[in-house]
Amino acid sequence: MDNRKLKELADKLTANVERVIVGKRDIIRNLFICLVCSGHVLLEDVPGTGKTLLAKTLSRSLDLEFSRIQFTPDLLPSDVTGIHYYDQKKGDFVFRKGPVFTNILLADEINRATPRTQSSLLECMEERQVSTDGKTYPLSPPFMVIATQNPVETLGTFPLPEAQLDRFLMKLYMGYPDTAEGVEILKRFRYEDPLSSIAPVAGKEDFEGLNDIFRNTYVSDDIYSYIIQIVEATRKHHEVILGVSPRGSQALLKTSQALAAINGRDYVTPDDVKQMAIPVLAHRIIARHSGSENGKPVTHSIIEQILQRVPVPSEDRLKEQAGA
Repeated sequence: MDNRKLKELADKLTANVERVIVGKRDIIRNLFICLVCSGHVLLEDVPGTGKTLLAKTLSRSLDLEFSRIQFTPDLLPSDVTGIHYYDQKKGDFVFRKGPVFTNILLADEINRATPRTQSSLLECMEERQVSTDGKTYPLSPPFMVIATQNPVETLGTFPLPEAQLDRFLMKLYMGYPDTAEGVEILKRFRYEDPLSSIAPVAGKEDFEGLNDIFRNTYVSDDIYSYIIQIVEATRKHHEVILGVSPRGSQALLKTSQALAAINGRDYVTPDDVKQMAIPVLAHRIIARHSGSENGKPVTHSIIEQILQRVPVPSEDRLKEQAGA
């Protein structure tokens, strides 16, 4: 598969998801990028904005296994990963796989579970495996966690620690629909749920070799330098306590390559890096002051300031280097 076919797959998947989800093309595209990059997504917004519906629609658009876990304070790690039990017929202990053994896992309201249960996902997300009772069980690729959380209700919740936030390739916000989108939602869902009519447009075989495609997308030395300058600026910003780690810079490079490939290009541009900067980096920094600014999280405003200050490489020069 080349970049052209990857673009066709992305367009086909986006069009299918948009049969249900209204006005969230960028969010859908970013979910696809995470899937291509073998990454995980944290969806955050108030109730009723379509977080769970988006995850379900994506899974139905792909002929992949899907599981959903409703995270609650009494959820145990074994409820996620699985458990060994004694089988009297076999006379031995047998492992019963948990819902994490799937391709797309929806972790609904992840911040309602205890830190112990939240951490049970860490190895699954990072190592793509489950270790229990001295045995290791690999997870079948592709594997993607889509976690949701509600930022408004804080009673009875357990905020995700920075170490676990860093495991998510992107953190996305659904946002409210505008007037025209709100009207379209009312019309679309008036008689029936369009999710019931969604059919798969891609399967496991379509994702074989996807990592090779975006990793072969050309990256110039100027782009490498541009990414590092952005990351270093987060560490020096006066409003930031903790800046982006090397894991964050690698994530920004990887997603920028995937975005370029999805757009049908074989080289990365500064615009690719800019488009990926906020969803990839904003949740990886800790600001001195939390809250929002001009209707957006403070960390988003900080990344935007940095993007305005860091010198942008010449795209003409990048094209010359890519063709060399």
